[in-house]
Amino acid sequence: VQLQASGGGLVQAGGSLRLSCVASGRTFSSYTMGWFRQAPGKEREFVAASRKSAGSTYYTDSMKGRVTISRDSAKNTVYLQMNSLKPEDTAVYYCATGRSIIMSAIRNPRVYDYWGQGTQVTVSS
Repeated sequence: VQLQASGGGLVQAGGSLRLSCVASGRTFSSYTMGWFRQAPGKEREFVAASRKSAGSTYYTDSMKGRVTISRDSAKNTVYLQMNSLKPEDTAVYYCATGRSIIMSAIRNPRVYDYWGQGTQVTVSS
């Protein structure tokens, strides 16, 4: 499986961005898809995830209400819509996927098998 993330950029505080992640190499319709981010000097942290089998979505508390994960199985693409962005949201955002991820582990980056290359999001104040 290969993942290609895009959509990052420079935006002012309060603005919006939509990140995209295209999967190729194998169908991902049954896989869990996740978004993580990593700011300089910090650990990679969970942002959002979608479990196709359960139709469930999960979000980090720090972005809940401002971010929405969605997926288009026909296009093998997962999206991350981010609104009301804050300077502290500045980071490299990564998409990731894995097949057998249980709900209790969904926020743990170590359980994801495949990763995209990351896309930079910079929010200016």
